[in-house]
Amino acid sequence: MHIIDNLQYANWSEKIFRQMREGGVDAVHVTIAYHEIFREMVANIEKWNRWFEAFPQLICHGRSGNDVRRAKKDGRTAIIFGFQNPSPIEDDIGLVEICHMLGVRFMQLTYNNQSLLATGCYEAEDSGITRMGRAVIKEMNRVGLVIDMSHSAERSTLEAISLAERPIAITHANPNFWQPAKRNKSDTVLRALGESGGMLGFSLYPHHLKDKSNCSLDSFCEMIARTADLMGVSQIGLGSDLCQDQPDSVVEWMRVGRWSKTIDYGEGSATEAGFPDMPDWFQDNRHFGNIASGLRTVGFSNDETSAIMGENWLRFYDENFTAA
Repeated sequence: MHIIDNLQYANWSEKIFRQMREGGVDAVHVTIAYHEIFREMVANIEKWNRWFEAFPQLICHGRSGNDVRRAKKDGRTAIIFGFQNPSPIEDDIGLVEICHMLGVRFMQLTYNNQSLLATGCYEAEDSGITRMGRAVIKEMNRVGLVIDMSHSAERSTLEAISLAERPIAITHANPNFWQPAKRNKSDTVLRALGESGGMLGFSLYPHHLKDKSNCSLDSFCEMIARTADLMGVSQIGLGSDLCQDQPDSVVEWMRVGRWSKTIDYGEGSATEAGFPDMPDWFQDNRHFGNIASGLRTVGFSNDETSAIMGENWLRFYDENFTAA
C-alpha cells in the first residue's frame, strides 16, 4: 500500500521529514505558493532544492507516479509541488508550461478570492471561469498541470469540471452535507467530480471537520464512507491540509497576502485566527495508520482502504502529470 497525502503546508524541517518516514508516507503534495509571484515562487523551489540536497535519504522531488514508486522502494518521501493560487503565473499563460517544467503538478484556479481565472469561495457573487481561465485550463490540460478547485466557488468549480478535457482535483476539502463550511463541497459538485474521473482529497483541517478539533476518528471515516457512496471509492483519497509547526502569524499570509490592509482570517472568527489544534488521533505524519484502521472499522475492505490511503492518487498521478 502506498500512503499519499495530497496537501500539506508545514513549517518544513528535518523533524517533519523524519516523521514522514516513521509514518511510511510515500508522497506529499506540498504548497509552494499562496500569493507569491513567479520569482518569489522560484525562491521557494530553491529552498526545496537545498532540502533535497541536505536530506537525500529522507526526501526527493516527485514529478510522476513512478517517482513515488521509486521513493517508496528507496525508503524516501516524494515531494510534489503545487500552488494554492494562480499568482505565480501572473497574467502570462506561457508561465503555465514553465511551472510544469519546474516540477509543479497542481494549481488552484483561485484561493478564497476572485482571481484572473475564476471565483473563490469567499466572494459574494460567483461569475464562473473567466476568459483567461478558459485559456489557462486548456493549457494546463495540454502540459499536465492538474486543475485544483479546493478553494473555489460552486459555479466556477462546476464550470472547471465541464470545461476541462482531463479530470480535475479538489485536493483538500470535505462534503458540505457532513460539515457546512464555505470551502466544503456540495453533493452536486461531488457527483460531477466523481463522474468526470476527478479526485477528492479529504481534509483534516479542524475548521472543516464536524466537531472541529474534537472530531472523532469514527466520524471522519463515516464521512468518507458516505462520500464513497456518492462518488465511488476509486475517486477519493486524503489531502490533510496539515500545517504542522507553523506559527499563528502564517495564517495572516495565507488569508491576506498583500491584497488587503485589514485582516480577513477566513473560516472562523477573529478569535480563531491561529491554527486550531489537530484531532488527537492525527497530530502529524506518523498517524496515517490510524486512518487506515478507522477505514477498515467502518467497513472498507483492505483493497478499498489501500485505494483511499494512496493508490487512487497514484493512479491519478500516472494519468495526469504528463502532456496530453
